[in-house]
Amino acid sequence: MAVSLLIKVISTILLTSALGLELWNFLTGFFNTAHLHWLNWVVIIERLAIIIHGAEALIASYYARSKNQHPLQYGIYTFFVGTVGLVELFQDQTNQINWKWSIK
Repeated sequence: MAVSLLIKVISTILLTSALGLELWNFLTGFFNTAHLHWLNWVVIIERLAIIIHGAEALIASYYARSKNQHPLQYGIYTFFVGTVGLVELFQDQTNQINWKWSIK
């Protein structure tokens, strides 16, 4: 549980930073200003991460309705947290319910 939360927090921070870097990279090209060329490899990695998280978000949005979740909301959630969101979507719901009842 703690590892999952840590992954969610780190993933959200890194993906938000990647979106900011992509915006910065776009604006430096748009306004024809100099950008740091040593960041090119970082931009390639962040674009790959955004594409992968986008694919995970599409998968989560597609299957969310069958799991009684709101597709847009769960797609955005999965976009930011990544694979952890997909794991939560596809995990067995009966085990969670039985576990919750066994606590009381």
